[in-house]
Amino acid sequence: MYQLNNLFDNANMKVIAQKGVYQVFEHERDMSVSSVSAMTAYFSSKMNVRKRQVYINLDGNSVTVQAGAMQWMLGDVSMGTGIKGVGNFLGKMVSSAVTKESAVKPEYTGKGVVMLEPTYKHILLVDVSEWGGIVLDDGLFLACDSTLQQKVVARSNISSAVLGKEGLFNLSLKGQGVAVLESPVPYPELVEFELDNDCVKIDGNMAIAWSDTLSFTVEKSSKSLLGSAVSGEGFVNVYRGSGKILMAPTA
Repeated sequence: MYQLNNLFDNANMKVIAQKGVYQVFEHERDMSVSSVSAMTAYFSSKMNVRKRQVYINLDGNSVTVQAGAMQWMLGDVSMGTGIKGVGNFLGKMVSSAVTKESAVKPEYTGKGVVMLEPTYKHILLVDVSEWGGIVLDDGLFLACDSTLQQKVVARSNISSAVLGKEGLFNLSLKGQGVAVLESPVPYPELVEFELDNDCVKIDGNMAIAWSDTLSFTVEKSSKSLLGSAVSGEGFVNVYRGSGKILMAPTA
């Protein structure tokens, strides 16, 4: 039996999003500042630069969290590694090397609460089933329901990695459940493309997530090299097929 005080009844802590077992708390003001940094903290909060934390009410469920992201846990909560033998561990090590994600992501299960570390990034709660399967840009993953399948997906060709600056491999999530993502920009600034057997061309690696049903290549912005040189655009990232893309307005 436990009681949690000064969180939900704290005027400085505001719940800004909720989905599944996850709630996103935002610190309205950074109150742990000195007289030297107070002015910076004040104007930062006015520009939406605030600490955010993910509160997870397990209630018998199991969640997978990025290594080192847990701040505290309360109640009957157990932590596991999610590793199923030596072969599985080696596979996770290889996945870690190519996706820049942690090799072992701890799994928390039980009847209790897990709070993640504060971050100044923006938190997105995504229902993965609405995407079919979602491919994530490096560093975007923070947590997810353990019911989701995690796998590494490779580019269809070398050009998409070398010229697209997206890397050869990415983490993909698939199944029924919610994923918690750390975005460089808030959701209201993200542009969402929904394609039905169509394509979108993006100048630069600004797509942060996309459906695994889409093919990704890098192509000349014009049909000719001369046209690409004259336009000043050069090569563009091209996503084809049916699915969705989340794009940040700035790189």
